[in-house]
Amino acid sequence: MAQETVVIFGGSSGIGEATAKRLSGDGLRVIIAGRDRGRLEAALARLGGGVETVSVDATDREAVVRFFGRIGSFQHLVLSISGGKGAGFFKGLNLDDLRSGMEKKFFAQISTAQCALASLEGGSITFVSAGSARVAMPGTAGLAAINGAIEAAVPTLAKELAPTRVNAVSPGVIDTPWWNAMPKEAKESRFKQAAESLPVHRVGRPEDVAEAIAFLVHNSFVTGTIVEVDGGGHLG
Repeated sequence: MAQETVVIFGGSSGIGEATAKRLSGDGLRVIIAGRDRGRLEAALARLGGGVETVSVDATDREAVVRFFGRIGSFQHLVLSISGGKGAGFFKGLNLDDLRSGMEKKFFAQISTAQCALASLEGGSITFVSAGSARVAMPGTAGLAAINGAIEAAVPTLAKELAPTRVNAVSPGVIDTPWWNAMPKEAKESRFKQAAESLPVHRVGRPEDVAEAIAFLVHNSFVTGTIVEVDGGGHLG
């Protein structure tokens, strides 16, 4: 059987990097794409051989089209692109931040998936949303809107793009660089609170989400599904 290729956008850290390591270990040809060349090179140094890197900004549609034109046909697309903005209590929510978060996550993921279709051979598309889409937590209405928009598109795309499979993973509190914008004390407090409240009694690791993504990539009988990787956080 010919070696399959997976392209991971947002693959230079966190969930994307863990997914690159997991799928490379499974024997897939892995290409990680991101806008920061320095972060890509650092990820490559950690990942070692078997992984290729390409510098491309997912919000630059023309650059993304050129990228897919260069790499040719491939089988799997993973979209671990995060905007990093949109959180905050609604009364004072900065709508420019929310708009930026929507552009850099929802629109970036949707646009990249659309650009990939000309080169994608069957296989799968896996979006990465977040548990805020379904957990009614004050202060996350903006994030819920962004991630909910991604998840709402999945079932329809699974039918429309068949036989290409379309799924999403919905991570909960995962210890990734996404949290580094938060003051250290606030981050530690949030993680402690999450560990105490979750049925699994710990916060998640990028590898936990990577396992779910690998399942969706490999299992050819799963489509139109949102896989929750949140330690039971959706149970309330």
